[in-house]
Amino acid sequence: MPIFRLSEKMSFPPPHFAAANGLLAIGGDLSRERLLLAYEKGIFPWYSPYDPILWWCPDPRLVLYPGQVHVPDRLRRRIKSGCFRVTSDTAFDRVIRQCARVRLENNEETWLVDDMIEAYCRLHEDGYAHSVEIWQNGQLVGGLYGVCLGGCFFGESMFTRARDASKVALVALCRHMEKNQFDMIDCQVATAHLVWMGAREVPRKVFLRQLQTSLKKPTPRDKWVVSLPDFSGSGNGRY
Repeated sequence: MPIFRLSEKMSFPPPHFAAANGLLAIGGDLSRERLLLAYEKGIFPWYSPYDPILWWCPDPRLVLYPGQVHVPDRLRRRIKSGCFRVTSDTAFDRVIRQCARVRLENNEETWLVDDMIEAYCRLHEDGYAHSVEIWQNGQLVGGLYGVCLGGCFFGESMFTRARDASKVALVALCRHMEKNQFDMIDCQVATAHLVWMGAREVPRKVFLRQLQTSLKKPTPRDKWVVSLPDFSGSGNGRY
């Protein structure tokens, strides 16, 4: 498959033209208009420092449906213990920078170069990008961020500096999404962590079809208020 080079025109090639590894296009910019258009089409940017901007649409796609998040007993007890406090949209800049910093500390490459961080901070200021923050003893110990359009949350990255902190952030996000009748979290590509939490791979064409239905819902651009479930009921894996 050819790799398309983007021009100044605000458009993308159809996702089914992506290469086997998911790479679709190269170039363009990280303006709000282009980023939102990309997400509407199921495309996202992902590139390393000193590389040009690369745009991806992998097949299959990893998706987590909020009501299917896996919450085992041990994680339930951890949440019920009250050791964590959750907030949302209060420290977006800190969350995205921690996502980058933790990867670098672990000697992993990061796509969160300065231009990417600045672009997503602008989306946050415009009400399209949101963060969930996990606090312990007054310290930011975990969190995640992503982009919301219609009934879909496009998860971008998460970090943890305390055991289970990123898992707790994801559970809180799923609870918020289920309460507010969101449809799905796009997790992009499979990781053992997300699969363990209940995410599953679906064919790209299925994901894109579900995304188009989800985009018919209005996009909530106000500040999110995310809270932890109290797990006062019985049973595993439900709120």
